[in-house]
Amino acid sequence: MSKIIAITNQKGGVGKTTTAINLATAMAAIEKKILLIDCDPQGNASTGLGIAEAKREPTLYTLLCKGVFDLDSIKKTAIPNLDIVTANIDLAASEIELTNVDDREFRLKNIIKNIKGYDYYFIDCPPALGLLTINGLVASDSVIIPLQCEFFALEGLSALMNTIETIK
Repeated sequence: MSKIIAITNQKGGVGKTTTAINLATAMAAIEKKILLIDCDPQGNASTGLGIAEAKREPTLYTLLCKGVFDLDSIKKTAIPNLDIVTANIDLAASEIELTNVDDREFRLKNIIKNIKGYDYYFIDCPPALGLLTINGLVASDSVIIPLQCEFFALEGLSALMNTIETIK
């Protein structure tokens, strides 16, 4: 049975993308089939796995706004057993475009239901508590919250935990 794990913290710079890439790579190295979903408009997970900006279409933005899965959105990486659904800055517009869409917080969950053949799905969330992060949390079975040992990171953790309690 596959597992869906969101990696999130509303604070930036705590290692979310680094954690997502390294965990995905480590699991792929032990021959697990991995799909990393870049759910951050910065697209750093896509860049970190070597996917050029010009080769990212269709991105997660397209999937979320259309509300349907497109097999072409899954890109192979140089790492065996590790694929990615990419992101770019267009993803930031999805929060506005989905404002009046029914069940908008379930878009990612419904898309993942149509993607078969992976042992683990890692969702690299943006540093915010907006609709993209909500989609990542709703879609996930588990959450990893990277944290730096500093006061502001603890404030972010508290807000995130309240959000998770509300969603689940």
